[in-house]
Amino acid sequence: MAPRIPLQSTLQNSDTAATAGGGVAHHPAQPAGWRRWVLTTNHKEIGTLYLIFSLSMFFIGGIFALVVRAELFQPGLQLVNPEFFNQMTTMHGLIMVFAAVMPAFTGLANWMIPLQIGAPDMALPRLNNFSFWLLPVAFTLLLSTLLMPGGGPNFGWTFYAPLSTTYAPASTTFFILALHIAGISSILGAINIIATILNMRAPGMRLMDMPLFVWTWLITAFLLIAVMPVLAGVITMMLMDINFGTSFFDAGGGGDPVLFQHLFWFFGHPEVYIMILPAFGIVSAIIPTFARKPLFGYASMVYATASIALLSFLVWAHHMFVVGLPLVAELFFMYSTMLIAVPTGVKVFNWVTTLFRGSISFESPMLFALAFVVLFTIGGFSGLMLAIAPADFQYHDTYFVVAHFHYVLVPGAIFAIMAGVYYWLPKWTGHYPNETLAKWHFWFSVIGVNLTFFPMHFAGLAGMPRRIPDYALQFADFNLVSSIGAFFFGASQLLFVLVIILCVRGGKPAPARAWEGAVDLEWTVPSPAPLHTFETPPVFRQIKNK
Repeated sequence: MAPRIPLQSTLQNSDTAATAGGGVAHHPAQPAGWRRWVLTTNHKEIGTLYLIFSLSMFFIGGIFALVVRAELFQPGLQLVNPEFFNQMTTMHGLIMVFAAVMPAFTGLANWMIPLQIGAPDMALPRLNNFSFWLLPVAFTLLLSTLLMPGGGPNFGWTFYAPLSTTYAPASTTFFILALHIAGISSILGAINIIATILNMRAPGMRLMDMPLFVWTWLITAFLLIAVMPVLAGVITMMLMDINFGTSFFDAGGGGDPVLFQHLFWFFGHPEVYIMILPAFGIVSAIIPTFARKPLFGYASMVYATASIALLSFLVWAHHMFVVGLPLVAELFFMYSTMLIAVPTGVKVFNWVTTLFRGSISFESPMLFALAFVVLFTIGGFSGLMLAIAPADFQYHDTYFVVAHFHYVLVPGAIFAIMAGVYYWLPKWTGHYPNETLAKWHFWFSVIGVNLTFFPMHFAGLAGMPRRIPDYALQFADFNLVSSIGAFFFGASQLLFVLVIILCVRGGKPAPARAWEGAVDLEWTVPSPAPLHTFETPPVFRQIKNK
């Protein structure tokens, strides 16, 4: 199939231009003050709420991580007791996964999917409002467990039984309720996204005309609907074990703790791709824009994304090589995990080929996208090392695993979110971000990420276990560098907030097409995007490459 070529839209009549530019006189008056934000059903405002919530949780989760790194700055017990240390490691993981990364991608989806497909709003606006407001309830409840007798969850973000059942603090029931509420929010949001993409595309826009960000979110939404009920099931079984005398995961009562791991990772591994597939879509928008070339291999990128999603259901037990799996199961999960590297490699190849002989410029969105490609690939390579069953016996439950998934999720998911924010800020605010500050933010973040997580590979290979508050002297230098890097990375994120605030308050005005190489439908809308857009659907045309 020929490479995907630039897409443009034409407006049906002169009235459309007025409505796209904000001609909304027939709309009822917007509620004022707090009611505007609490009651809003507008996809742009709900997207903004998601992004603000995500940024707040990013800093809260980051503070928990800095408590961990401060304790590990040198050997010995320094600042907090081991019990509180365990609560910090657990809450850091839970907040970052469920309250920072996932809502950030959902916020970007709310803002950009209707603009990219020519829809006036999300298909189910009131459901959209409801699904957002479930999140502050869920994570206020989760954070409140730290103040309860016995403290908050202390069993790791994977909450393995029997640690999370037989030996759990009393607050675990509230943790389970919080996850249920957050899971309902994710399922409702996914249903809304699928309904919007399948039913509300501009006339003439085929599925294979959609931007990659829309495609990756369509596939991610199906993943959410498939696996969030599995998480709901396993935490309900935990609830029964804790409060109603069942023994699903208690070997003393005839249950099986390994059953928990199977159920959790059947959710958990697709969850990893829920947190990275939308990142692929963002990078697939940014690299062609700043290389000023069409994305190489558009169709193969769509098929690779779908392949990754399907294969993600077949590899869950590579997290469980050390539990005593039969040899045939170890071989199956080892080879299927290696297989998932093929469609991921297709994506990296296509990004690099898009860059080849492009007219590249290095604005801040492009810098974050390029760092994503390089550093995410490092995380992918260490994942291949972990996929080899006999080697995993050495790496399992060491800091090598911590280094691997942080290279996937920080310069992977989080850098892609930052790239997307910088890329679309002109469309949201009507102003370009301060490029000097944004580049300082980029370089500080890249240095901080590598200082923090690269030494963890060596600490893990040397045998340092994860989730411990104290360690032998032989690991001291690695931990010293990681802790310095963590505080450096954390402080550099204040620059990110500063850039956003300055951009909202003013700056260089941005035209409708803020970036020279941008070709997708959102760049036909004025900057800043009016509250209501595409009230008359744009007629979508594909410009044939003669």
